[in-house]
Amino acid sequence: MTDQILEPGNVVAAGTATTKNDAIKEAGALLVAAGAVTQAYVDSMFDREASVSTYMGNFLAIPHGTNEAKESIIHSALSLVRYDTPIDWDGNPVRFAVGIAGLNNEHLAILSKIAIVFSDEDEVQKLIDAGNAGEIYALLEEVNAE
Repeated sequence: MTDQILEPGNVVAAGTATTKNDAIKEAGALLVAAGAVTQAYVDSMFDREASVSTYMGNFLAIPHGTNEAKESIIHSALSLVRYDTPIDWDGNPVRFAVGIAGLNNEHLAILSKIAIVFSDEDEVQKLIDAGNAGEIYALLEEVNAE
């Protein structure tokens, strides 16, 4: 068990999805593979998206499950998938899908940290230019800080 919300293995530098739904599946599958959530949580990510877009601006979307799916969360975790070709997310270009699962509202602090990084266009450009998943992880490692 780790206290790191974002694990290096949950960062993918070249996602394969080409649609919003596939991007949600891709981000969700990383959370399942990490043992953070069950498949039911990923299913609820689509319910959340149907009610409100998780597009945040600056090429970022943060798909996450509904409050009703909280029991599907095993431990808090984050996944990040970068796309070379922007995905159409309700008419907005997305290059980063950040899947998030939070126990006991732990994800709220993480969300605010990610929002701060992505509000800085220079930081977003560094993430776009990063050569591999390790470099992306290094740029975002601060989200794990208490």
